Amino acid sequence: MQVLRKMGLGFAAMLASISACADYRWNFPEPATPMALDTLHVHNKFMIIIAIIFVSVLAVMIYSIFAHRKSKGCTPVVDKAPSTAVEIFWTLIPFAILLLIDFVIMGIPAYHSVLMMENTRDKATMVIKVTGSQWRWQYEYMDGDAKGIKFVSNLTTTSDQMHNLAKKDDHYLLEVDNHLVLPVGEKVRVLMTATDVLHNWWVPQFGSSRVAVPGFIRETWVQVIRPGVYRGQCKELCGKGHGYMPIVVDAVPMADYKKWVVAKKAELAKANAGADKEWTKEDLIKTGKGVYEKNCAVCHQVTGAGLPPAFPPLTGSKIANGPIFGADGKYMKDSHLDRVLNGIRVMPSWKAVLNDTEIAAVITYERNALGNSVGDVLQPSQVKAARQ
Repeated sequence: MQVLRKMGLGFAAMLASISACADYRWNFPEPATPMALDTLHVHNKFMIIIAIIFVSVLAVMIYSIFAHRKSKGCTPVVDKAPSTAVEIFWTLIPFAILLLIDFVIMGIPAYHSVLMMENTRDKATMVIKVTGSQWRWQYEYMDGDAKGIKFVSNLTTTSDQMHNLAKKDDHYLLEVDNHLVLPVGEKVRVLMTATDVLHNWWVPQFGSSRVAVPGFIRETWVQVIRPGVYRGQCKELCGKGHGYMPIVVDAVPMADYKKWVVAKKAELAKANAGADKEWTKEDLIKTGKGVYEKNCAVCHQVTGAGLPPAFPPLTGSKIANGPIFGADGKYMKDSHLDRVLNGIRVMPSWKAVLNDTEIAAVITYERNALGNSVGDVLQPSQVKAARQ
């Protein structure tokens, strides 16, 4: 009775815990591209074949165990070994059957899927470049009306949400500030690379997964067949911020895509125009705070305390409190501006990621906040000149 009681309590606890289970599904996410649909069909075929083999072998095993058990009077034959020819025969027959299944029944569909995955250029109408870095994605439209559009996509989940100081929303750790926007029905060739370590741009409903390798350009393609918002993540273990670089893709009709292109170009032009005006210290600090929290806080922490020795503190730092320009008016090597523009060791170069205004703002913020009070101001025009 005590055993039954414990089993009953265990079963009741299991039922009570069902409400705490994470989302689960028995199959792949609903495919949103031809590649994902083809992959799903191949997977289902393979599962059926594997299930048939498993059930057949299991049935033979169960029959043999019960039909030749000792209680039925069966005795093992220990004084006579089978001939070598019989052993070879019963080894080659299963091998031949599995070889036929692997190379014909399973190999042909798999070969078709591989060819489809590698066919990145045929009928592609646009090209985008995806660059992974620790820990964000950069998107660049390489041709067509959107040529010249380039932006960085950062996680928008706040530090308070991560530390349970604020309420988590439905897309916790899966929302970004800048979505990648693609037109529905168009085949998009995707060029992929990385600036530091291996990354992997992966959206489950797209079916494509390709490792981004520093110094190399790798290719895949996407053709979204219906409008919607599709979410993914980096699938390559790329460091402490691996879980903080999600992907969000908006698939929209072509008319809406063209409107977005016009609006995005105007937004970028306005941001670039900010480099030609004189900014106040207060405006730079305000803008820099947002840039810092999006891009720098993951390593140097929101307070500027850092994570020594890999990520040194900015509070009281010789770099953040030292001079930027020399007597000749040019920025000095190993100065604050030099570190942000060109990076050093594990710190990436930011000159290809942030615009002049953002770099000027974040440096001004770091030098006049986070426990520092240098009191100087770096103007976007100075950053623009330093790039040249």
